[in-house]
Amino acid sequence: MTRIVIIGGGPGGYEAALVAAQLGADVTVVEQDGPGGACVLTDCVPSKTLIATSTRISVMSESAGLGLRFNGGPDGIVGALEADMATVNKRVKDLARAQSFDVAERLSYEDVKIVRGAARLVEPHVVEVGGRRVDADIVLVATGATPRVLPGAEPDGERILNWRQLYDLPELPEELIVVGSGVTGAEFAGAYLSLGSRVTLVSSRDRILPTEDADAAAVLQEVFLRRGMNVMSRSRAAAVERSGNGVIVTLEDGTKIEGTHCLMTVGMVPNTSGIGLEEAGVRLDSRGFIEVDKVSRTSVPHIYASGDCTGVLMLASVAGMQGRIAMWHALGEAVQPLKLGWVASNIFTDPEVASVGVTQHMVDSGDVNARTVMLPLFTNARAKMQGFEDGFVKVFCRPSTGIVLGGVIVAPRASELILGLSMAVQQHLTVDQVAHTFAVYPSLSGSVTEASRRLMAEHAY
Repeated sequence: MTRIVIIGGGPGGYEAALVAAQLGADVTVVEQDGPGGACVLTDCVPSKTLIATSTRISVMSESAGLGLRFNGGPDGIVGALEADMATVNKRVKDLARAQSFDVAERLSYEDVKIVRGAARLVEPHVVEVGGRRVDADIVLVATGATPRVLPGAEPDGERILNWRQLYDLPELPEELIVVGSGVTGAEFAGAYLSLGSRVTLVSSRDRILPTEDADAAAVLQEVFLRRGMNVMSRSRAAAVERSGNGVIVTLEDGTKIEGTHCLMTVGMVPNTSGIGLEEAGVRLDSRGFIEVDKVSRTSVPHIYASGDCTGVLMLASVAGMQGRIAMWHALGEAVQPLKLGWVASNIFTDPEVASVGVTQHMVDSGDVNARTVMLPLFTNARAKMQGFEDGFVKVFCRPSTGIVLGGVIVAPRASELILGLSMAVQQHLTVDQVAHTFAVYPSLSGSVTEASRRLMAEHAY
């Protein structure tokens, strides 16, 4: 029986463990924090739970136009709603622990052994955990990553925070300064704005979400500004310091911003140092990420890696797929290499931003020849009924064949709507085929088929 040791119990680890166990391997998962890893306990699951609450508040506070009033306060819904952060944070933590328990139960059902502790490769085929040596034919490294610390802005867990420390706050930050306008910064800035904080978002670039679709970023930034967020573009933070019961963020140009709390969202660093990787011959890149190929192999034949520690794409779905691919390959199963062009991603703001496949930048730069249709969400009947005005559906296809190359959706629950386009990209469907697929009327998904019909009608293949 093949002995497999997986270092890390997040999606890149536990998904791999399930595949390996079902294929008959003897599997041991070593996890320092608990089943599910940081993804379940401190990162993805907690943040999206918090965001679910903030989105509910946002929907309720903007319902006056639908004819709804709330009798709990003199100013209607907006004046009466407030977040009880003690209850919100308790729910966040309870849900994370429950999800971790479910992961543990699933692993136990498949006879996967879980060892709690910090692991280190002490020999090519030996992993050590707290003095215990575990032999392995195959090793999978899925150690994840940690929030990057900006020198001069070290988190203290009270006023200067990383996103893993937010759920210990006893009350809602009155004035929150978010440093970093990428996906994590945008998600938390939007969430706390809806929860009732006064939010300043510090962006070093021209706009928020600088690496995402420009049209989508423009919609989201307009929403943030309309709701009262202070977005400071082309502003780079140089230092953050405590000041009495608050913080002062100093920008590189000398400007000072005062608030009660500061949230640092300036990227991630891989958890790859001090665990014996380099000694075992595993090659790391200049930033410390593990170099892997498309079947998750490292530079050492029997050592694989998956998830954030590889720096491929820091998404739980990618981590899980990398782990599964690693085990299929290691155990001799037929496997399709990871294709990043098939990866669907989502930004859990309000509205959400989902995308798959070819990007607008690739089309604009001439790297990809594609036809494009962008359909505003406000033309959708269901969106009108629900009072959704911000967003769009964008679809890319090949000019000659009409094969769907990708798309972007900005809408409530875009994370659910993107599946249709994701399937079209992966299965090489044409806009003609998507256009002839039945969509419920009225539904937001109807905009996907409508966009496809427009491409079908406007362009000859």
